[in-house]
Amino acid sequence: MKGILVGVAVGYVLGAKAGRERYDQIVRLWHRFIENPTVRKTAAQAKDKAFEAAVQAKDLAADAAEKAAEKAPWRHQDEANGRVVTPPRL
Repeated sequence: MKGILVGVAVGYVLGAKAGRERYDQIVRLWHRFIENPTVRKTAAQAKDKAFEAAVQAKDLAADAAEKAAEKAPWRHQDEANGRVVTPPRL
């Protein structure tokens, strides 16, 4: 937290010294950058890849949870004794 505050303070001081003209120049450059068709295409591709990775991670997590549940000790007790055993609460 202390590092963030120092970073904000440094940014404020440097920004104040640069003045409004420099700020406007940076804003114009930023808008020109984000409106570039190549940048937009690359950002869209990155978004799609991130979504695909999130879906894969969700599926892997669900599979891992299912496998862990199958290996749970109460599961084996349930099968061995033929009775319903509820899992312990954490």
